[in-house]
Amino acid sequence: MSVKPELAQDVWKDAGKNVLFTTFELKREDQAKDQEAIQDFVDRYQAIIRSMRIRADGENLRTALGFSNAAWDYLFPDAPKPKELETYNTLKGPKYTMPASKGDIFIHLRADSEAVLYEMMSQIRLFLKDFTTVVDETKGFRYFEGRAIIGFIDGTENPQMEDAADYAIIGDEDSFFENGSYAFAQKWHHNMDIWNHLTTETQEKAVGRKKFSDLELEDEDKFKNAHNVTSQATINGVEQKIVRMNVPYSDPASDNTGTYFIGYARHWTVTKTMLQNMLDQNDYLLSFSDILSGQVYFIPSRPLLDKIADGELN
Repeated sequence: MSVKPELAQDVWKDAGKNVLFTTFELKREDQAKDQEAIQDFVDRYQAIIRSMRIRADGENLRTALGFSNAAWDYLFPDAPKPKELETYNTLKGPKYTMPASKGDIFIHLRADSEAVLYEMMSQIRLFLKDFTTVVDETKGFRYFEGRAIIGFIDGTENPQMEDAADYAIIGDEDSFFENGSYAFAQKWHHNMDIWNHLTTETQEKAVGRKKFSDLELEDEDKFKNAHNVTSQATINGVEQKIVRMNVPYSDPASDNTGTYFIGYARHWTVTKTMLQNMLDQNDYLLSFSDILSGQVYFIPSRPLLDKIADGELN
């Protein structure tokens, strides 16, 4: 079977206007009860989506639900496991690190209206609150022209929309998990005072692109550790791609501003290679940023969610 985007969750397009990233940790008080609870939740989760798409028609609701390696082992100990699913551990470079953080269940919601996200998560919480705790909840938003909070167009390195599904969705190389995806979620905090004191020319050299037009600079005009240089991944001589849906988050009065990086990939190894390259080459963006969290999650296909809801993985 080839990749079928219609069977996948929303992992290959639409970064959204209003976004909510929520990470939960299982309390792990009673494994058997938690397994029953997750079956009920997954069933209810899909029903909530269907209902919201009727109630909020035209609001472009997009959703993705995933499980970490630790959660998969706990909830589905007798089931097969995605080939590349592992627990993300802190990556280190010569100067910077990308720390790992807790996380069992990850939910990525986006819609045109923040009210839709509120209603979705309010209903989701009803079924998760008794056996999970919230690790992190971050609200993101679409900045002007789809720009990152540092002022540059984000997602330029994404594959063409027509090709994106093949880069984000697992194929027949892992047939049981076909049409699933690997999501890597990572929260960055930026020191905007440092960034904003740089000249536009320096910022462009740091990113590797023109700030206004988004045109890529010639290699000789970039810093050696420009972001669009260090974040590339080449495996066996072939440049690899993932689907990024990064968005800014900010509480501007308290100077809490950053980027929530979310990358969906057919192969987690591709994303991991990109991250390590950024560290090994001291990506310029790391010089004014702190990485606050990071974990990898498997995003099941919709048919696999049905199997989970029916208790077929236990």
